[in-house]
Amino acid sequence: MTKEQLKLRSMIVTALFAAIIGIMAQLIIPLPLVPITGQTLAIGLAATILGSRYGLISVLLYLAIGSAGVPVFAEFSGGISKLIGPTGGFLVGFIPAVFIIGYYMEKTGYTYKNAMIANTIGMLITLSFGSAWLKISADLSWMAAFASGFTPFVIVGLIKAALASWIGILIRQRLITAKLLIPVHTVEKEKSF
Repeated sequence: MTKEQLKLRSMIVTALFAAIIGIMAQLIIPLPLVPITGQTLAIGLAATILGSRYGLISVLLYLAIGSAGVPVFAEFSGGISKLIGPTGGFLVGFIPAVFIIGYYMEKTGYTYKNAMIANTIGMLITLSFGSAWLKISADLSWMAAFASGFTPFVIVGLIKAALASWIGILIRQRLITAKLLIPVHTVEKEKSF
């Protein structure tokens, strides 16, 4: 198989992840102001499986599709108003989160331990962006913004980080074995789990 064919397969998997994020966004536990969704789990999976470059592309594609009005955001919503509304900071926070998760994994190796550290950092980045945006857009105090946009999501975020790490490492190894994903580095620490 040529390098171009492998790259095409990686791009197809990347596009599929944009769709997976949209599907998982519909898994919702309603809370006042900000619901718990499956988006952050999907973001962690995308970063853990695809790495910084393709993970970032999948998130940017997801955000572009949603901003164009396709109902891929939580509660089957879409449009630019979601990005600039009270919960838009969580969506925008996916961009640095997915890149940093993937970058951390590329630099430290694709192990469960490294994935858990990276996904926890990514979760904290997303929650921080979301809370800061919530403070500004909803005109809340810092205490109220963190009470609404950060604190209720930490425990669930750690559970999602653990799931994204475990499932992500497993799927990544299988995709590479099936030649559906190109490893970022020629020497990767993929073996230890």
